[in-house]
Amino acid sequence: MRIPRPAVFLLSSLLTAAAAGAQTRDVKKIYGDFCANCHGASFEGGSAPSLAAGVWKHGGDEASVTRSIRDGYPQAGMPPWNAILSGAETHALVVYIHEQVVARERQHLTFAHPADNLTAQSELYAYRLETVIPGLQEPWSIAFLPDGRTLVTEKKGTLRLVENGRLQEKPVADVPAVDTGGQAGLFDVVLHPDFAHNGWIYLAFADPKKSAEGRNVAMTKIIRGHLRDGALVDQQTIFQAPLETYRPAGGIHFGGRITFDRQGHVFFSIGERGTKENAQDLTRPNGKIHRLQDDGRVPADNPFVNTPGADPSIWSYGHRNPQGLVYDAATNELWETEHGPRGGDELNLIRKGLNYGWPVATEGIDYDLKPITYMEPSGQRTPAVTTKDGMEPAVIDWTPSIAVSSANIYTGDLFPKWKGNLFAASLAAQELRRLELKDGKVVHQEIIFKGIGRLRDAITGPDGSLYVLLPDRVSRMIPADAK
Repeated sequence: MRIPRPAVFLLSSLLTAAAAGAQTRDVKKIYGDFCANCHGASFEGGSAPSLAAGVWKHGGDEASVTRSIRDGYPQAGMPPWNAILSGAETHALVVYIHEQVVARERQHLTFAHPADNLTAQSELYAYRLETVIPGLQEPWSIAFLPDGRTLVTEKKGTLRLVENGRLQEKPVADVPAVDTGGQAGLFDVVLHPDFAHNGWIYLAFADPKKSAEGRNVAMTKIIRGHLRDGALVDQQTIFQAPLETYRPAGGIHFGGRITFDRQGHVFFSIGERGTKENAQDLTRPNGKIHRLQDDGRVPADNPFVNTPGADPSIWSYGHRNPQGLVYDAATNELWETEHGPRGGDELNLIRKGLNYGWPVATEGIDYDLKPITYMEPSGQRTPAVTTKDGMEPAVIDWTPSIAVSSANIYTGDLFPKWKGNLFAASLAAQELRRLELKDGKVVHQEIIFKGIGRLRDAITGPDGSLYVLLPDRVSRMIPADAK
């Protein structure tokens, strides 16, 4: 079996680098050093086939590409790189290659990007979008009151009221102070399931504080209150983390979604706030899905109530930045979407007490194109793996990342074939995706539209429309023939 001369040269020269212990090299440089000589600097091919063509002789799925890189096909001139690349570096290289391939594929694909009142076609329906609430600034969430009014949160910390179809000029008064720097802001607004009788409105937001050292810090907080005379009154704190868990203000990974189950428990998400190891630490609320009674009391059957030192509100852990959370009343399932780093965006089926892996197990790589690493309690820095016993794999992994934001189940009647489907919105990819679910799995995905702006939310309205939150407005999706 003869290895081509360029590959022999690379093997001999790079074994020295491997022996020197290069553990977290830039994957773009890895590709340039190890792969570009044969596959082309821009994936165009050379002495080996083009990777941009999307034709894979030995399989293009993650496992197949990993095997090709690790074990090689020497008889075909592809050397094994297992002596050169660590497992984490091999995975990072697979993610990088897939990012480039998908980007090139999408240059040749077309997606619906409908303007107002223009018809577009999805797999199952012709539809159109129409603006219903213009004049907003970064709307984050929407809630529909039984009397026909609507509440919308804006990231900048304002709660807006829509009455008789008109956005009221003055925001709702007495909303708490909100940290709005970075990814912080006013997040979810959700009505209590029995709102018609108790009137409770729940808010999630980045709560600004001063640390013991006098620094500005913030953390996700959950409150509830009543809407009366244009103000949020009778406010009660449902969840507030200990001050020592607050992180620098204007930071990242707040989570911020709220949902209720059939029994009236309130679930909410909190991101790991940029310190990824906190997601595995049960003594901290960071990087967790939480469950409480509607008034903030801890349910006696929560999984870590009797674990010494654990935060008793934790329902699941090992989450990075869970910005989508929805309870499906028809199936009694709790679904969550979370932002990965570069790759590794996830759809998870959340179950009691389970560990969802971050940062120990992830399909993503870091933004600097290096493998994800994390600090062990012993102080040792360790590369992440893609799967690990005792940690739940994602139902869906989006690699490359789409920057998935919200998740909601369509429950309306205007699009009956969509009933029970999960709709996931995305920020960077500017996509609205429809996911067909069956027995806790995704059996089909469709990109409904793409490229009309960063999508923060898509949720069923009381009229059966699908309401979509865009950067400066709320639009609704209705059948093309609707009047």
